[in-house]
Amino acid sequence: MNTARLYLRYISVSFKSQMQYKVSFLLQLVGHFLVTAIEFFGIWALFSRFNQIGTWTLSEVALFYGMVNVSFACADALGRGFDAFGKIIKSGDFDRLLLRPRTTVLQLLGIEFTLKRIGRLSQGLVVMGWSLATLHVPLTLPILWLLGTSLIGSIALFIGIVIVQATLTFWTIESLEIMNILTYGGVETAQYPFSIYSKWFQRFFTFLVPLACVSYFPLLAVLNKASAFSVPLWLCYVSPIAGILFLMMALRLWTIGERYYCSTGS
Repeated sequence: MNTARLYLRYISVSFKSQMQYKVSFLLQLVGHFLVTAIEFFGIWALFSRFNQIGTWTLSEVALFYGMVNVSFACADALGRGFDAFGKIIKSGDFDRLLLRPRTTVLQLLGIEFTLKRIGRLSQGLVVMGWSLATLHVPLTLPILWLLGTSLIGSIALFIGIVIVQATLTFWTIESLEIMNILTYGGVETAQYPFSIYSKWFQRFFTFLVPLACVSYFPLLAVLNKASAFSVPLWLCYVSPIAGILFLMMALRLWTIGERYYCSTGS
């Protein structure tokens, strides 16, 4: 409970610092909303030209788009400290974190809770709500379970990817931009059903980076299309656990990386 109160205190301080310049905050929020809205406009333009991709309609793809953007917005807001970890390593500020009587994971999660991600979050919620309403999906307990576990699993997965990126900084000093293939690239990938991709690509994002497990399989069950793609229904209900397992492995890798930290020497 003490750790939870401390984290909430971190968040409170972050809120206050970001709200010092309210106009700037509002402009950034609107900017994030408009940028993501333009992305969805591109998808709409694609479907207005070709009507559908395979067996998928715009309203069905909108559900994938909305879910991945909502989950990534949450993960991006929570994991900002890990995303900027390269600067912390180079400045030597990580030494201060090691001297404090709290875990470095807690301190990095509490460095900044990025409020401007509300723009992407709200836009994703609007698109997802429109999709569910258009498809007349009933919000029953099984549907709510699928949507909730997909959200939690996706957030855990994206935070885990950012933690892996930060961990590699212990050896590389500079943050590896190639990891953005799995973060921003993963968002772009999960905006569409995985069935449209080649088999090797599907396997990579299922067994190595379980993006399909957290964002594709649960939504197949929501759309009542699991049987059409030969996916067992029970798998759709339990597959988001893969995101939590990936986060646990990322945290384990983080503890290994800390052992190799040698400070800056300054």
